[in-house]
Amino acid sequence: MKRTLVLGGVAAGLLATALVSQPASAVSDVASDPLATSGIAAYNVAAFWLGNQAENLIGATPYNVETKVAAKHVSSGGPAADSKPGVVPAIGDEKKSTSTSKNVNLPKTTGKVFFTVPDGSDADSKPDARWCTATSVQSTYRNLVATAGRCVYDTETNSATLDQWVFVPGYYQGKLPWGLYVGKQAFTHYDFDVYEDGDRDYAFVTVYNGLKYVPRPGETGTPYVPSVTPTDWKEVTAEVYNKADIWKGFKKTEGGKYYFRKFTDAGRLGDNVGGQGLAYNQKLGKNVFVFGYPSGSHPDGNYAYSGKTLKWSYGKTFAATAAARKAEELQGVKSSFTGQGSLGSAWLLQYKNTRRLGYLNGVTSAVSDTDNNLRIDTSVSPYFDGEAYGVYSAAKNMWSGSIA
Repeated sequence: MKRTLVLGGVAAGLLATALVSQPASAVSDVASDPLATSGIAAYNVAAFWLGNQAENLIGATPYNVETKVAAKHVSSGGPAADSKPGVVPAIGDEKKSTSTSKNVNLPKTTGKVFFTVPDGSDADSKPDARWCTATSVQSTYRNLVATAGRCVYDTETNSATLDQWVFVPGYYQGKLPWGLYVGKQAFTHYDFDVYEDGDRDYAFVTVYNGLKYVPRPGETGTPYVPSVTPTDWKEVTAEVYNKADIWKGFKKTEGGKYYFRKFTDAGRLGDNVGGQGLAYNQKLGKNVFVFGYPSGSHPDGNYAYSGKTLKWSYGKTFAATAAARKAEELQGVKSSFTGQGSLGSAWLLQYKNTRRLGYLNGVTSAVSDTDNNLRIDTSVSPYFDGEAYGVYSAAKNMWSGSIA
């Protein structure tokens, strides 16, 4: 399970207001896998989701990987800090803000990650479109997304990563207010990538600049009707054209030349929606807001959430375990969020309502009915310690750039 990389005292006191410790991390503790490593590959992914009036985005359903576990609230044992507590400030919040508000203003940083899984639930043979929750976090190039590890790595088939991975902050019924961000490279803990260790069920993903589509006369929504404006197209080689698996309307031939339809560069993720800070090795018992898109039913069959809009819950963290997930060092919070859709939900410490910023201190990896009354009452997350910070550190300085 947990490897202690740094010997140090137990986390105590208030949340630090500056980065007070940078735990050492071994390269072997970080697993990294490519998602879309070239501009053409990323373009193909974007075309998959935006083609045919974004039918794949609209038709996606919550990821139905196993989310319910038998979690246990423990009074001894559980997670422990492996060095001093520390934080990374949020984008735009590098200087401490003391403003407060009684209203709960939802963060712009949270959205849905979309991906495909191998066909298995439909009559057709196409991959099935699924989604989880994720959030933008601070990074050098403002291009980093945090979510649950199982929303990046395919724990069902044990293949490397889930396919066609994109992040859409603020997604709502086919609308992309700040654009679509194609995943470039995924980082997780080696123990999750190899052993599916539930104590390490988190991932950080770098994304390219966002993409938007600007309709031209004769086009509606997404380019299923080719534009007649020459500047809307970029020339590519025949080899690239023939290899590209792109929806009709995104490519054309003319005068013996080959073209792809251009997208509009929406800019960097963090510049558009901001990015939450990161906190690790924090003492349990602190209040956190949990933001996500819960969906699916309680065990008694009651559907409390649709998964269409962002929701929040609030409570104090406590130590928890889940033997079925090989998870002995979890943190839990009382929450009625059902599992499908809420995977990857952001746990934010010291959330500032006016600035909509806080410190990411966990991501929902499972939910539980701890009192066996057939109603979900608890969400659990890996405890963010120095090893979680090590995975974050491996991802935070990775550049991605534009693919428009």
